[in-house]
Amino acid sequence: MLLGSSLTNSTRLGALSGRGDRVAIYLPNIPEFATVYLGILKAGAIAVSINAIFKKNEVEFILNDAGARVLFTVGDLAGNLGDLAAPTLERTILCHAPDSPEALAALVAKASAEFQPAEMEASDPAVLLYTSGTTGFPKGAVLSHHNILNNGFFVAEAQGWTEADRVCLPVPFYHCFGMVMGNLGATTHGACMVIPARAFDPAETLAAVQRERCTVLYGVPTMFIAELALPGFASYELTTLRTGVM
Repeated sequence: MLLGSSLTNSTRLGALSGRGDRVAIYLPNIPEFATVYLGILKAGAIAVSINAIFKKNEVEFILNDAGARVLFTVGDLAGNLGDLAAPTLERTILCHAPDSPEALAALVAKASAEFQPAEMEASDPAVLLYTSGTTGFPKGAVLSHHNILNNGFFVAEAQGWTEADRVCLPVPFYHCFGMVMGNLGATTHGACMVIPARAFDPAETLAAVQRERCTVLYGVPTMFIAELALPGFASYELTTLRTGVM
């Protein structure tokens, strides 16, 4: 799946990394995050999601601890990293948005036709997710394909999602809340994923709900508090919302 002109190099992920290899994602909330993530899983590699607000030393720690061979990022984040002290890292790939939705559709269709998914078991590792470092350095937790797919599916199922739903996702994609309970939940139910901004912004979130007529809204408590506290909150048209997760 994936790669083509939305990246600086058109090589498919399968040629970059083998089954079980660690591939790091250091991206904000952009459509390419979901595309790269799914491409990594289909290639049989292990996705290592890195918080987009992490600084160079934090990124280096995770790359080295995970033994990542490939890093996906964007230009502005890459510019903050400089030369990385990560001996296992063989390649950094910069993502950028395609020129139009039509270009993206053509890109995905071409890559999907060429891509040969790896042979995998449901119990194979899919994601190496790093916990917070409040008690020291972050710890890598291994999640399987069975784990994340069922987590996303059943959280969406409990909310009664269908292909008619439009899911607003201001929560970070590097975390399970955004990528698993959000994007994988939407993927398994045919729902539309709405990405309001690269990082959480209360006004952008409510504007996206109104503009896209979202039926589902995700957020942690502080996000909902910030949205409710916005001046002019009552002016937003939010009556399409019917469910969500806090």
